[in-house]
Amino acid sequence: MSNISQHNTAAPRRIVLAVTGASGMPYAATLARALGERPDIELHCIVSNAAGKVLELETGAGVEAITAHAHRAYTQDDIGAGPASGSWRHDGMIVCPCSMATLAAIASGVGTNLIHRAADVTLKERRRLVLVTRETPLGRIHIENMLRAEQAGAIIMPPCPGFYLQPQSVQELVNQFCGRVLDMLNVPHALSGRWEG
Repeated sequence: MSNISQHNTAAPRRIVLAVTGASGMPYAATLARALGERPDIELHCIVSNAAGKVLELETGAGVEAITAHAHRAYTQDDIGAGPASGSWRHDGMIVCPCSMATLAAIASGVGTNLIHRAADVTLKERRRLVLVTRETPLGRIHIENMLRAEQAGAIIMPPCPGFYLQPQSVQELVNQFCGRVLDMLNVPHALSGRWEG
């Protein structure tokens, strides 16, 4: 019998985080940081061209605020990247924030860039897809697109803040919501407290 100790050689879980050009970059940055800090997660980020502009407007930071936490980062035009293929296995995808244009592309199966294509193959391979949709008020087209995406298997999670934990800062609200997103992918985290009744 070998006396070599047995180590856990399980591969890290791959998670895809896509960031589109809607408002809500603090959510994306918090998710990227939380996922990137976990040694059991291999984070792959896709940042759209519009997201880079919104990120700068909302936070004063460049795309590195997201991509610095990633194992690998892609542009929206890198249509030959791993996440574009169903045979490239992963454990879930988050689109945060998810613009209404991106939602429409996903709901319609239109794969004009890597984010759309990656979301499409996530659904067809029956993997978890969380869409953090950002718009208000919602028009009928938005609502119908959300319904179509949900019927195809997506989880629709508009960033609705929870005040029951009596947050003392905007970042606490962001953390609480991001923790709920990670719950959808069964990723352990320490982002916020939970309601205990």
